[in-house]
Amino acid sequence: MPTNSWCVAGFRSNMVCQIKSYRQGNSRQKRNTLFLLTLEQKGIGSDMASSMIAETGNSSALPALSRQRLADQIADVLREQMLTGTLKPGDPIHERDTSEALGVSRTPLRESLLILEAEGLVEMAPARSPIVAAPTLAELTQLLVVQSTLEALAGELACENATEEQIGHIADLHQIMLDSDSSPDTVAHFKTDMAFHEAIVAATGNQPLVKTHKQYNSRLWRARYMSSSRRVGRACSMAQHGAIVEGLKNRDSAGTSAIMRQHLENAIKSITQIYQAEGLAERD
Repeated sequence: MPTNSWCVAGFRSNMVCQIKSYRQGNSRQKRNTLFLLTLEQKGIGSDMASSMIAETGNSSALPALSRQRLADQIADVLREQMLTGTLKPGDPIHERDTSEALGVSRTPLRESLLILEAEGLVEMAPARSPIVAAPTLAELTQLLVVQSTLEALAGELACENATEEQIGHIADLHQIMLDSDSSPDTVAHFKTDMAFHEAIVAATGNQPLVKTHKQYNSRLWRARYMSSSRRVGRACSMAQHGAIVEGLKNRDSAGTSAIMRQHLENAIKSITQIYQAEGLAERD
């Protein structure tokens, strides 16, 4: 078994299947595991999903997923493995082992890898296994500089264009982060953090900005998780989120834009400290 063999993790629960026992499972067990992943991605907990399987006897009661949808699901699983470090930068993703682990064919797996390649999370080359991208600190810094400008513009435009309902939603996301600040679930905290930023961008009503921000955020997914999950500087980050919410409520375009830019500049400092502490900056 390759050293980077990984487990199948649920999206909204602690469902973890050991890869060894999973690969020894029969086709029905594999279908049920994918069924659990499907339901959990839709917001249904693993306990409820397991109950549904028990009631129906198998997962065939649900309509079959399209190939594209399955590829999206596989991409989501791989993204989360990259976030948690189960798949580390530079690790190969062996198609045979990965497809067997998920109980899927190589075709949707390859489609998912193409999705991740387009996002800059996977590097592919002829005659070798795809590998998890390992961007240098210089590359990440350049991306974050652009992203800070995009988010500063988003803060300005959101103050001008956001509805009260959208601002209320952004405030709710900030409150969720405050309420769960002591939670050990760093992935859930990070996803709420990204939802907060994405909601601000969406509130601008500027579709080119939304699209461009999403493209850069995909490439920065792992780096922003590293920054968001750090306890050091968390209080400052939450204070800035609070100031952003107040700026939106007061329609303070200049102030909100400045805080958004500073927030991303702090992320650059945080990621630089992480790279230096782990000796990764030396690769630059």
